[in-house]
Amino acid sequence: MARSSSGVVAGLTAAALAVVGFLAYQASANVPDNLASKRPSAGPSATAPGATPSAKPKDALVVPADSGTGMRVVYALGDRRVWLVGADEKAQRSFEVMPSTVSPKPGSYAVTSRSGSVPGSDGVPIEHVVRFASVDGVTVGFSAAVDGSMASPDPAQKTGGVRMQRADGDALWVFATIGSKVVVVP
Repeated sequence: MARSSSGVVAGLTAAALAVVGFLAYQASANVPDNLASKRPSAGPSATAPGATPSAKPKDALVVPADSGTGMRVVYALGDRRVWLVGADEKAQRSFEVMPSTVSPKPGSYAVTSRSGSVPGSDGVPIEHVVRFASVDGVTVGFSAAVDGSMASPDPAQKTGGVRMQRADGDALWVFATIGSKVVVVP
């Protein structure tokens, strides 16, 4: 009996491994292109359509050129990204943001005021508000929604809140005190 039960166990194990292998194959065959791992290849066929072979992905911690010097917050309008740059010229943190409907022109600004917690101009409760510019009467500043949302602002409203995740808002709040430099780049 021991011999036949070990044969059954071996058969069940082999069947289970075959099922797991098949499911793993199915899962890997159905992974979206943006999540699939890119395998290096010696030939030019590894290059994505429309890309150049020398194209490299952007490093999120590389501070944009022409963004000033010294300790500063850098806000790139086109990249929708913020960098917290230390006195050593290295980014201490970088994160994506959701721009407001009103954006300041590229240039250098200073943090003019801060608020721990207030209602946003869109009615959403926000925290760690760091204001640095004014455009046509609309105050522009960084903030994080208390509920963690980063929804696109209503294009019909003139708002100046540049939203970020709460953890990023916490980091910016500690980093950007009154008078801190904010550099806006295209």
